[in-house]
Amino acid sequence: MTERPILLDTCAALWLAAGEMKSPALDEVRSTLSAGTSVLVSPITAWEVGVLVSKRRIALAMPVLTWFEALVGAGIDRAELSPAVLVAATELNAPGLRDPADRIIAATARAFHYRLMTRDRPLLEFAAAGHASAIAC
Repeated sequence: MTERPILLDTCAALWLAAGEMKSPALDEVRSTLSAGTSVLVSPITAWEVGVLVSKRRIALAMPVLTWFEALVGAGIDRAELSPAVLVAATELNAPGLRDPADRIIAATARAFHYRLMTRDRPLLEFAAAGHASAIAC
């Protein structure tokens, strides 16, 4: 059985890009890629990282767009961010998901049946309620 693709939440994308992702999450990413299945990142992650950098909550060694393009260039695929996903994010029955980027990432995972890799409690709770599949990292 082929595993479903993984969609990285912003924290997971940051850790993977920085070489700070720990096992078993890193093992899951490697296993998925070696099976020829996609690991993806949403374009909303570029926006969210840009917000974090502009607020000085994180620092990158390069411009945000360069960071995002390097991540995609390193074998991570770009997830589709369509109007249908954006509208679906507004319609989620998930009062615990207050962050707009988390809502978009959750809606993307649902729309395409991706496994969501995250450490964010609201996203993990959303998955635990049966709305998505998640891998804690």
